[in-house]
Parts: sequence; structure tokens; C-alpha cells
Amino acid sequence: MFDNSYTTIFRKVYLFTELPEPLTPASEHVQLFDNYLPETGLRLRSLRIPETKAWRYFFEQQSAEFAAVRSIKRAAMELDEKEYSHLQMFEGNEIRKNRYFAELNGRPATLDIHLGDLWGLNIATVEFADESEALAYPQPEIAVVDVSADAFFSGPDLVQLKFADIQAHLAN
Repeated sequence: MFDNSYTTIFRKVYLFTELPEPLTPASEHVQLFDNYLPETGLRLRSLRIPETKAWRYFFEQQSAEFAAVRSIKRAAMELDEKEYSHLQMFEGNEIRKNRYFAELNGRPATLDIHLGDLWGLNIATVEFADESEALAYPQPEIAVVDVSADAFFSGPDLVQLKFADIQAHLAN
């Protein structure tokens, strides 16, 4: 249910190359389909659970500040299938990814394996209640680079890119 309030989330965001053991691509995960409405902070999200084939739908608004810790202000509303069908006309700027769940340095983390044009991009995210907690968090062993401060690695920017663009950005 939507209550017209925002939650603030503090995140550390990392690139990684492979899922940590014991995870494999066949491990339990959810499938995310994120559709970004151009030039807005709005996103339609479809979430599919492969084991049950169940779907959930969300309409979200978010804004972000990029520093050593990424700060996200987000409001989200869960939609039923009929509500979502009325908003499907906005689909098109889509990022697809498989999301796995793991523990990194003693904290819950999400591990996103991007599909389609962004195949090869793998992003680990760890969330915190406050900024100081996030700043004290050590970089996980699986992390190749910390991209928390880089807006380039946020959904609204990634949706227009291909993996070659990611490689070029990292080379600079």
C-alpha cells in the first residue's frame, strides 16, 4: 500500500565478475524487469519468481545522491495485475536481470546478473540503515570495484547502454 512517504536507503554498490560459491546461475533467484520512464524518477518493476511462476508488480519513484555512499529516496506502491496492465504502455526502456541473494561480510546483499544488452554487468548491493554504518563497511571479497559514487551505474542511466559502453566507461 502506498502511503505517500519516502524511505531513505543507504547503499554500497560494487561490480563483481562471478557469483560467490555456492551460488550458481541455477541457484534460487528472482527475475526483475525494470522499465524506466524517460526523464523522470519513475519506474515500473515486474518481479517473477521462476519456481512458482508468480508475478508481482510495482510502481516506484526514486531519486539518488551519489557519494562514497549512495543515498536513495524511494516511494513504492505494489500494483495488482489489472493496475499494472494500465501502465504497460510505458514499457520499453527496460533492464532485465536475475537477482540472487547472499551474505557479504556478514550483511545481506543482492547480486544482480544483467541480461540482454547489459550481459556481463554484475552488480552487488548492500543496504544500510545509516550512512556511517555504510562508510564503515569493508569492500567484499567478490567486489572488483566500488561504484557507489558513480551515477553511471544507476538504472536510469544504464537503461540506454550496452555492455560495451560499460567497458569503455571503466577503461577511462
